[in-house]
Amino acid sequence: MSADPRAVLTRPAPEPDRTVAYGDHPDQVADLRCPAGTGPARPLVVVVHGGFWRVEYDRRHTDSLAAALAAGGYPVAQLEYRRTGQPGGGWPGTLTDVLTGVAELPALAAEALPGRVTLAPPILIGHSAGGHLALYVAATAPATVGGVLALAPVADLVEAYRRNLDSGAVAALLGGGPAEVPDRYAASDPRSLVPMQTRTVVLHGSEDQQVPAGMSRDFVAASSAAGSDISLVELPECEHFGLIDPESAAWPQVLDVLRSMHDDH
Repeated sequence: MSADPRAVLTRPAPEPDRTVAYGDHPDQVADLRCPAGTGPARPLVVVVHGGFWRVEYDRRHTDSLAAALAAGGYPVAQLEYRRTGQPGGGWPGTLTDVLTGVAELPALAAEALPGRVTLAPPILIGHSAGGHLALYVAATAPATVGGVLALAPVADLVEAYRRNLDSGAVAALLGGGPAEVPDRYAASDPRSLVPMQTRTVVLHGSEDQQVPAGMSRDFVAASSAAGSDISLVELPECEHFGLIDPESAAWPQVLDVLRSMHDDH
């Protein structure tokens, strides 16, 4: 594993095979990667990137993750969306972009990668803020999602606001705190959207400095008690970025969970 866990964010990776648009805005796109080898069409894996919903972070920092998944035989789409700090980003554009993208990507990918992608609802892999967005889509549009692999997700927006994660990232997304815009929190916070019908596995490193692992513990406990199909895998000695790094010690466990979820699908 590299000395700097953030090295994965800028590590060179193969270019995507195709880019498709699900809307008119330049950020309403997804990069597609064709699965290695031959074989039957498989459900799409949609990667929803993190970066605390901010424009400074785009889908390209998940290139290593997506390339590794494609090399492992999965058809992959790296979903882009409008983010805070750009027109149309934040509430509600960031959320509606991901809802729309997830719903439309299986058909777009099946057309762009003939014979490699089924029209089944995709498996979502969301990291950090992307984990929040994946949980949100699964909770509000369950028919469009086959399963969620949430990697260190921001699963409780009220708590993330209270802890001031990434210096006000939640307030920037929703336009204020829970006291100012309670309806927006109620509509978009996974913690208030349980129980969820979609099979969900949360992976979180115990050494995470960006999103505390305790948030996932509390979310999974509450979600499970409400009747959700959800489980938590906590990884000792793993920090925030190891979950998206194919060179990390955590990566085999990420792949194991994806394989079990994808094969059931």
